[in-house]
Amino acid sequence: MQSTIIGRKEEIKQLNSYASSGRAEFVAVYGRRRVGKTFLVNQVFADRLTFSMTGVIDGDKTAQFHAFADAMDMYGFSGVKRPKDWYEAFSVLRRCLTQRMSENTGAECIIFIDELPCFETRKANFVNALGYFWNSWASKQNNLTLIVCGSATSWMMRNVVDSRGGLHDRITHEMHIGEFNLHETEEFMLNAGFPCDRTIVLQTYMIMGGVPYYLSLLDAAESLPQNIDRLFFSANGEMRREFQRLYKTLFSSPDSYLAIVEALFEKKKGLSRNEIAQAVGVRANGNLTKMLQNLVDCDLVRFYRVKNKTIGARNGLYQLLDFYTIFYLQYLKQRTTNEHFWTQSINTPTVNSWLGLAFERVCLAHIRQIIQALRIDGIKTEYYSWQATNTDGDNKQKSQVDLVIERADRMANICEAKYSDKPYTLDKDEYDKLALRASRFKELTSFAGGVVPTLITANALQRNAYSERLGAHISLDDLFQPQR
Repeated sequence: MQSTIIGRKEEIKQLNSYASSGRAEFVAVYGRRRVGKTFLVNQVFADRLTFSMTGVIDGDKTAQFHAFADAMDMYGFSGVKRPKDWYEAFSVLRRCLTQRMSENTGAECIIFIDELPCFETRKANFVNALGYFWNSWASKQNNLTLIVCGSATSWMMRNVVDSRGGLHDRITHEMHIGEFNLHETEEFMLNAGFPCDRTIVLQTYMIMGGVPYYLSLLDAAESLPQNIDRLFFSANGEMRREFQRLYKTLFSSPDSYLAIVEALFEKKKGLSRNEIAQAVGVRANGNLTKMLQNLVDCDLVRFYRVKNKTIGARNGLYQLLDFYTIFYLQYLKQRTTNEHFWTQSINTPTVNSWLGLAFERVCLAHIRQIIQALRIDGIKTEYYSWQATNTDGDNKQKSQVDLVIERADRMANICEAKYSDKPYTLDKDEYDKLALRASRFKELTSFAGGVVPTLITANALQRNAYSERLGAHISLDDLFQPQR
């Protein structure tokens, strides 16, 4: 069954390694909604699970106890009544597992608890009971693997991975399941029978990101614009309704997070923590820092270093990088009633401008592939953004490079991304701009090494006198390379 899993090779290897380690393992699996966490665990272990239960979304304590009793029955532990509390539930589970393990000496015992945050209802004490179950018995079973999973990433980080209670330092492994990259997205779409070239895959990624469930909604009988109209702009479009569900699932108080997300959406290049605090009207304190880290952990926002005299190196900038969120806020927040909006908007200046910005974000999500394509993955590198204002007499000239890759061999790649739906021609004006940015970077940062102007294009690069003088070129095919 593992052959049906797209990508996730390292995660599959790790899960199998944990289950066969010969010691008790407590594995926390987390990641955003719809990214394929449950599918991965169920596919890897399939019929090997000794016990598995799933929390009831928005269910009360009674519903969760019913889910436990039903799961016990499904896995052959018959006659289990609904327990009065979670301590009793885990005591019953311990006795049943002890008997099962005594009947199969040396056999692996794999327990999977999915949608873990659902079980922690009001006054349920589920986490405390789970901690007692692990500390008092499960951790002493050398052939036992306990896997817990949840989409409420901030809850998982606070109550499980970084717990200060009964699960403090009890997690033996944490596994973050992220979105697909371009290579995996292409593999998924082709495996689903979606006829596409790499430009179509790229445009799909710009809109949906690499979220497997979102990609599974594509209909191979429709073109990409038709799919987008159906999923996003029709009255009952599934991706139109997904937005509120996504943030409600990830965060217990989604409105405060949405305020930050919308502030970041308005500032494409990102904001510092203090700027975010000012934009949303909150104090720049520890609570804001935790919220920002939660957004980073959920793969919605990235934190990146910026070389700028006005921004401290420790602060950096937060930038909205979730493709689905950006597309939703860009085109659906205004609630257009045109069900053919996307098909009718292709090749308009507004959409073409959006494609250019979206391609820049795709490049920032594939920095490792860029480093591989430059053949510098064997060299120590640091990447960051650079901003500066150069005063020349009465003139102030702003310079900015979204991606600088500084290398241990005393070289730096100054990267520029260009989207086009046909082969890109580097003319004199664009070449001079690249060369000027490289020159200003070297001058204003006092960088002592060599600077390499690097162009990343979404289509082929036309050969001419300027392309021949270019330091380095990254093609779309390079971004599709599997990550080594």
